[in-house]
Amino acid sequence: MTTIGLYSQTVPLKGALNFRDMGGLVTVDGRKVRSGIIYRAGDLSGLTTDDIAQLSKQKIKYIFDYRREDEANEKPDPEIGSAKLLRVPVIAEDNIAEQVSKVKKKEDVFKHYTKETFLTLYSTFPVRNASYQALMNLLKEPEKNLPLIHHCAGGRDRTGIGAMIILLTLGVPFSTVMEDYLYSNVALATFHEQMFLQAEAALVEEEFLQLKAAFLLQEEYLLATKSAIEEIYGDFDTYLYLEFGITNEIRKKIKDFCLQE
Repeated sequence: MTTIGLYSQTVPLKGALNFRDMGGLVTVDGRKVRSGIIYRAGDLSGLTTDDIAQLSKQKIKYIFDYRREDEANEKPDPEIGSAKLLRVPVIAEDNIAEQVSKVKKKEDVFKHYTKETFLTLYSTFPVRNASYQALMNLLKEPEKNLPLIHHCAGGRDRTGIGAMIILLTLGVPFSTVMEDYLYSNVALATFHEQMFLQAEAALVEEEFLQLKAAFLLQEEYLLATKSAIEEIYGDFDTYLYLEFGITNEIRKKIKDFCLQE
């Protein structure tokens, strides 16, 4: 069972999916991520007037959207105060997941959600991806660009990888990052159950069981991201420098802004 305090905290909003404040997580040097500066979330299109008013008080600078154009057009982000909207899709046109998104029949979409697909996506997303490069460019100037909200549709896969990159940059241990990642299974329990009910009606039993076994977040998915980074770059520090141009000096500046004693 997930231990309280090892994952980012849910923000009580009526119209948001998996909306969490990433503050409070403890780093390897004993500091904590500041609250109120980095939020992770799923779909924001259902935010109520009261939700938006609550978030506007946080003086959000950026809403960073990982979604594709068709997703964003179907469920557009609302305006939150004077926050700038920046959408840079994780999924490129020639990506395998883009092909999944173009499948018209719901049952065919469900059939594409296999462990092999997820492992492929998690191992390819963090490398030479314009979306995460744009995200980390914002983080390079925290005094100018934070607070921010980064989000996708469910706030679990694309956002989960983005959260991992941010938290490891801040010095949060990978074990805590994993707890934070897996907590989306709890935060999205109702969403997942509704999807499984639709899938059960559309698929034969074997296909449905395959979907259930693959779709919930699991450690091996995020481990695939970590392994891909280490295989290509050797270690995370080298990844930060070669992928995002984040030097030790820039990283220290980011930490000094985002962490507290």
